[in-house]
Amino acid sequence: MQWQTELPLIAILRGVTPDEAVAHVGAVIDAGFDAVEIPLNSPQWELSIPLILEAYGDRALIGAGTVLKTEQVDRLAEMGSKLIVTPNIQPALIRHAVSLGMLVCPGCATASEAFSALDAGAQALKIFPSSAFGPGYIKALKAVLPDDVPVLAVGGVTPENLAQWLEAGCAGAGLGSDLYRAGQPVERTAQQAAAFVQAYREAVK
Repeated sequence: MQWQTELPLIAILRGVTPDEAVAHVGAVIDAGFDAVEIPLNSPQWELSIPLILEAYGDRALIGAGTVLKTEQVDRLAEMGSKLIVTPNIQPALIRHAVSLGMLVCPGCATASEAFSALDAGAQALKIFPSSAFGPGYIKALKAVLPDDVPVLAVGGVTPENLAQWLEAGCAGAGLGSDLYRAGQPVERTAQQAAAFVQAYREAVK
């Protein structure tokens, strides 16, 4: 398994509204991102995601985070979403999303959770909340996971510390409040997106 986009960073735009979603997603894509997640606890996500898919579905892997129910997976599949990110491990949900051809990146914290997710067919794992565990924990966890499973750090990742997570064995990261906070101007989103892309490229060159 390999991460399925060129840049293994997911832009998490929690709280974005339909009237601003296309502009902010455009800003992160123009900076070099090619994976975007709209958490389902964002306002009117059922309007934002189709707008984003129409505008950028051919340029990026677009999908949803905080996915908790198989019914939500079905709605997202109908919209054309290709990415499912969860905060926890629900094998039935993972299997269902995988059966619909979606990339599933569930959140886990322990080896038991990680292997349960992989057994259900997850193609990637997010360690959440990463800041609570630290790079050393992820490095130890990676030692028992299959080498080819992409692991993403989520929670507390900044442009300044991204390299630490990559050195610990993460393929990349999911980027939330240090990339986007609800209500911030598009210029701020563009600035932070560029900083993350530069930090990633410097860390892996």
